Amino acid sequence: MCTAATYQTRDFYMGRTLDYEFSYGEEIVITPRRFPIALRHGGVMDTHYAIIGTAHVADGFPLYYDAVNEKGLGMAGLNFVGSAQYAEVVPDRENIAQFEFIPRLLGRCATLAEAREALRTLNLTGTPFSERLPASQLHWLLADKSGAVVIESVADGLKVYDDPAGVLTNNPPFPQQMFALNNFMHLSPKQPENLFSDALPLTLYSRGMGALGLPGDLSSASRFVRAAFTRLHSVSGEGEADSVGQFFHILGAVEQVRGCCEVEPGKHEITIYTSCCRTAAARSAPANTSGPSTPPAGTPTAASITTRPTPTAAFRRWSCAARTSTPPRSSAIRCARGRTFFIRTPPARSLSAPARSSSFPCNFVTFLTMWDDSDKGTGQI
Repeated sequence: MCTAATYQTRDFYMGRTLDYEFSYGEEIVITPRRFPIALRHGGVMDTHYAIIGTAHVADGFPLYYDAVNEKGLGMAGLNFVGSAQYAEVVPDRENIAQFEFIPRLLGRCATLAEAREALRTLNLTGTPFSERLPASQLHWLLADKSGAVVIESVADGLKVYDDPAGVLTNNPPFPQQMFALNNFMHLSPKQPENLFSDALPLTLYSRGMGALGLPGDLSSASRFVRAAFTRLHSVSGEGEADSVGQFFHILGAVEQVRGCCEVEPGKHEITIYTSCCRTAAARSAPANTSGPSTPPAGTPTAASITTRPTPTAAFRRWSCAARTSTPPRSSAIRCARGRTFFIRTPPARSLSAPARSSSFPCNFVTFLTMWDDSDKGTGQI
């Protein structure tokens, strides 16, 4: 069980909780532009947009749970057990295995609009990654600053739904989740009036009574309602620190506490981590002559995550923050000329960086530079 959400203040934010009874050893993973991504049904993505997110790396492949690319497009996969059904491989179609879905869309699409177009031709298959890692039954929240959609592969095909609520949990399917919000249209952050009867002297006895009836249990349907209500009524400052702090408060409303959701005797579902990614243009970038959907080419293959930009370099800065219930190990990813957030997760790693420089010790501050397409500098990711 999981919950994902978007949040817009001055900048765009996206993140999720990962709720499960055990961890696969997830970590913050950076996929540089020139890291080759071999696709199971043919072809290699030699160049693509840079990606950062939370993943389990198996046999050198980033199995992303959630991620954002350098252009500000983000995606998160959430459990959809019993409802997800994938297609069979079809000749003469672009067949994408379920585990390749996030790197394929984020690697090739700069915007939500481009991703919508790509989804028209993709054939999403249930090809397993390995015998040990079969195809996960998932659906996805895909978003950028222009909006959000939910993608569900079901018995009658691949469905793409607009998501005005900006949240996603698990079952039931998304249309039913949205319809269920009709049952809660009376909820309000304001104090209620006595509409029960003029004959009864009913009075307020507590703050927050406008939200009486907001579901408080841990089911996915209830978390959807609670996350949507909290997100849609959230008020915060426009700055980075205020926005990230508020985002964690939003997802804090649906976190799982050990002991409250028993999946079998002695095993409980808990919130393993809560993540938040933010993207923003550090400055106006020169025109991209290669077109908006053309991933960068010609960048070095051995990316370093400790490089600094030249004084004239155009770049995008990223901020990423997360908190987790795993043993306390803190890393700080600092965006070039940006601000720093501490990531209480396993340290970040770059898939193409040398092993000794791909893990950061506690409190080690490093520069993560995401260069714009038009930049010709060196040391790019």
